Amino acid sequence: MYQLLHPKIFSYELIDSGNFEKLERFGDYILARPEPQAVWDKSLNEESWEKKASAIFRKTKGKDQLSPDERGEWHNLKKMPEKWYMNYEQGGKKYKFKLSLSSFKHVGIFPEQAENWQYIEEKLQKMGIPDPKVLNLFAYTGGASIVAKGNGADVTHVDSIKQTISWARENMDISQLTDIRWVVEDALKFVKREVKRGKKYNGIILDPPAYGRGPDGEKWILEEGINELIKNCLQLIDDKNFFFILNLYSMGFSAVIAETIIKQNYPNITNAEMGELVLQDSFQKRLPLGVFYRFASI
Repeated sequence: MYQLLHPKIFSYELIDSGNFEKLERFGDYILARPEPQAVWDKSLNEESWEKKASAIFRKTKGKDQLSPDERGEWHNLKKMPEKWYMNYEQGGKKYKFKLSLSSFKHVGIFPEQAENWQYIEEKLQKMGIPDPKVLNLFAYTGGASIVAKGNGADVTHVDSIKQTISWARENMDISQLTDIRWVVEDALKFVKREVKRGKKYNGIILDPPAYGRGPDGEKWILEEGINELIKNCLQLIDDKNFFFILNLYSMGFSAVIAETIIKQNYPNITNAEMGELVLQDSFQKRLPLGVFYRFASI
């Protein structure tokens, strides 16, 4: 197992981390928000954080540090706009993402995923086939979908929340791309139906949350559903040209769990990689932000 440090993202910076928080620059604005894995001390003092921050997220009073309920509110210190934009450049291609302050501390992008976005680009280019089919599950605001589409893929983007799909569609538009297929549905239901239809994909991206709800109230709990979900997804892999990416953000889940499930159901793994997605702040402190397991035909 090894760690990966993401490449420098254009217009993003992890400035500092510690005391269960992180201080980040997204484009023109700096945000302070909770981070349960930043258990060390901050390098900058509290006064410096408040002076730098455009907005600070505070969890709802009464919730403990590791509570799964991440609701709270943003304290807008410098009259930030309701939405703003961040540029991202990879492989000579330029993308743009809309950002906004949500009540769940998220802003619309996970910068550590740049490592996987590079992997997607590399594998699609090496396949050298026309219109490779890519399935992105729990696809959120579509970073991976946008990069896959930018590299010529026929992308199916699945998420259970309509508002999130609309956000991803806007990211597609402002990145000057077209024709991503949008599906508002529970991921497991969708995958099971695709298996029955005999569908195959050249790329599958899985980014399941610790818990969630489908559009019809379907309950998702990672430890209860991950085994069935992966087993079905593995049946959708193309026989010749493929890549498979699984991200796990839930604390306590290791890449070895992903490896064990996948190898049990797909024994002929090729070119496997696993480890942690890591961001490094300006004081060289490395912050782990999830684990991954991925493999490919090339």
